Amino acid sequence: MRTDSLRGMRDLDRLTQQLVGTASQPAGMPLVAYRDGEVFVLRLDLPGIDPKTIDLDVERNALTVRAERASGLPQGAEVLADERVLGRFSRQVFLGDALDTDRIEADYDQGVLSVRVPISEKARPRKIAITAKGEREAISA
Repeated sequence: MRTDSLRGMRDLDRLTQQLVGTASQPAGMPLVAYRDGEVFVLRLDLPGIDPKTIDLDVERNALTVRAERASGLPQGAEVLADERVLGRFSRQVFLGDALDTDRIEADYDQGVLSVRVPISEKARPRKIAITAKGEREAISA
């Protein structure tokens, strides 16, 4: 029981290290990752993205998000400043073995892509039943 719980925490720690390692670089889709009960949640900021251009797939334990942001400027406009990340971009997050990648759910609302990955039944803490095979009698000395 304790080993499964520790393995899940190590996987979550590894994911956190990945996120911290990329935080110093500009990203086209900043994210926050957290555990909410029995679900691991990723929330990626994708403002101004047409949801039809978002592609989300998982292969083994690698979750890949691809999206495209068009400029949205009128034809012939003179650009004075544009700090937005434009074009195609992607982000990959490696999920631990403690997550059930067969039951991933995602939705896009007000510029935020939310991805929910349930914690695998195998990784959840559980009680183990103990059966007694026989009674032992005390020996008098």
